[in-house]
Amino acid sequence: GLLVYYHGGGWVIGDLNTHDAICRSLALRMNHAVLSIDYRMGPEHKHPAAVEDALCSLRWAYENADVLGINPNRIAVGGDSAGGNLAAIVAQQRPVPLVFQLLIYPVTDLTQSHASHVENAAGPMLTAEGMSWFIGHYMANGADKTDPLASPHFAPDALLHGTPPALIITAEHDPLRDEGEAYGRRLIANGVTTSIVRYNGMFHGFFSMHALLDDADTAHTMAATLTAKAFNA
Repeated sequence: GLLVYYHGGGWVIGDLNTHDAICRSLALRMNHAVLSIDYRMGPEHKHPAAVEDALCSLRWAYENADVLGINPNRIAVGGDSAGGNLAAIVAQQRPVPLVFQLLIYPVTDLTQSHASHVENAAGPMLTAEGMSWFIGHYMANGADKTDPLASPHFAPDALLHGTPPALIITAEHDPLRDEGEAYGRRLIANGVTTSIVRYNGMFHGFFSMHALLDDADTAHTMAATLTAKAFNA
């Protein structure tokens, strides 16, 4: 199988290097391949450039399965934060068959209207103000933040129905906690097999700290186990 992974960083920062350790960890634990994507970012490239690149790279992987040495019918998408946003959108559009979506504290609603944006406004790691900064650099002035190609939470039921099984990991002290969990509930309501797992005591970005935090290490094992299970089904 192949996990196509989109890195986090608010569609503005982050690259192949910042998320290399995550990708290597997941590949080793799954015993399957990971393809990390270096998509265009803001403020130079506004939405939907990142989404276009996310879709194109997935199509490329599918069409070049022979070169990559993978089964084209065993592809999953995943990502953390802004990358989880891209993975969720790609899973809705699904230009190729997908077997799983791994969403690590994903951004699903750019309107920042969920209660955790107030409760966890001060962070740690990610603040509500910081999130606004990222969105401002990603979205053009006056752009519709409820466009499903920006906020997958606002997709109609028809787009959610038939999306691949999901694991959504959230963190208690994360401004993005509630929107990730709300998106999971929408997937469940549309018949998608979905696990929503909240790590209490954890914060935005904890998934990057698997060498330091037991909970992050556990989260990696869970993510790898469920993704590999989908590949091996």
